[in-house]
Amino acid sequence: MNTSWQRFAKDHPRVLRVTVVLLLFAAAALGSTWTSEGPTGAHLAPWPGILLGGIGALALMWHRRYPLTVVAVTAAAANAANALGYLITPLLLAPLMAALYWLAVHTDRRTARIGLIGTAALLVTTALLVDSHHHPLSLVLATVGPIFWVLVPVTWGTATRLRADYLEAVHARAEIAERTREEEARHRVAEERMRIARELHDVVAHHLALANAQAGTAAHLQRTHPQQVQNILDDLAGTTASALRELKATVGLLRQTNDPDAPLEPSPGLDQLSELTAAFATAGLKVDVTTEGAARPLSPGVDLTAFRIIQEALTNVTKHAASDTAHVRLVYAHNRLTITVTDEGATTVTAAPAPGHGFGLIGMRERALSVGGRLRADHRAEGGFEVSTDLPLYTPAPEEDRTP
Repeated sequence: MNTSWQRFAKDHPRVLRVTVVLLLFAAAALGSTWTSEGPTGAHLAPWPGILLGGIGALALMWHRRYPLTVVAVTAAAANAANALGYLITPLLLAPLMAALYWLAVHTDRRTARIGLIGTAALLVTTALLVDSHHHPLSLVLATVGPIFWVLVPVTWGTATRLRADYLEAVHARAEIAERTREEEARHRVAEERMRIARELHDVVAHHLALANAQAGTAAHLQRTHPQQVQNILDDLAGTTASALRELKATVGLLRQTNDPDAPLEPSPGLDQLSELTAAFATAGLKVDVTTEGAARPLSPGVDLTAFRIIQEALTNVTKHAASDTAHVRLVYAHNRLTITVTDEGATTVTAAPAPGHGFGLIGMRERALSVGGRLRADHRAEGGFEVSTDLPLYTPAPEEDRTP
């Protein structure tokens, strides 16, 4: 029933407005018949009060566009009835009370306060001057009554406006929170895409470069040392099998259905560094690894980042450097791990790749930044190329500052 009435009011606002105006006019007309004696003791006819009530009620048709003007008109009509000697009752003041209510709803608190004080002062002053009702309570009726009856609609209208403002603020906060959630979801999706792209790049670039080097070595030794070709081909098969396993593990993350029993390959780390250097040795790249300081366990994110940076740096040596030797140096400090990968050959890799190229260096730098570290890559003054990165031993919490 309530919903039907609200729908009707929304669809027919003019009909509702006219109905309210007629009801308020009827209340004012009824209130004008309650006074039978004027200031001179003569009998008061109800028609002047009814006419003034009609003027005040008719003015309410424009309460939305001119709320303060409507209050002034209804107050003038009610005060004229007061001056004629009509008893100030809620019925007689009905148009004025409605105007004050809508003034408080549609305007600010200061304007509503001005309307309240102005109408109360006008009514009380006129009632005290006329004072045609010689009753012991006439003073109270002339002062407290008008003030109370104009205070009620202003208070009610202010509460209605505050509630509407509160609901609007809640709705606005809900919209902001929804947009924030959507933006956060898009941000997380973009981060996950970047992470998977880096993993795929590292896996594919490393294994394909290694397989290409092993195949080239096998072709070169086919004529001079045919007895070593079989070993290299076995290593090549192992390289491709390892590539397929890592690709399956990485792509498998996209197909997970939140199955807790689904087997997952462990993420590589520095404990597999010896296997990595052995794989490069089969491709003709000798890798020397030196460690300074006491080796300490790393968080999973930092461990994976350190392994991938070394893997990518050695892959770049294989692809771009005219060198058969690379050096990996691990330095454990108080709370950081410094990794340096160098070679001594002429290289075509630049520290600032052209747009659309050199994603290996970009990926290494992004990996370092993602765990709170930093990476530098540049040509060495004595020849060759050097990649150096500083990583924290533990991945910082999201709220911590990651500025190196």
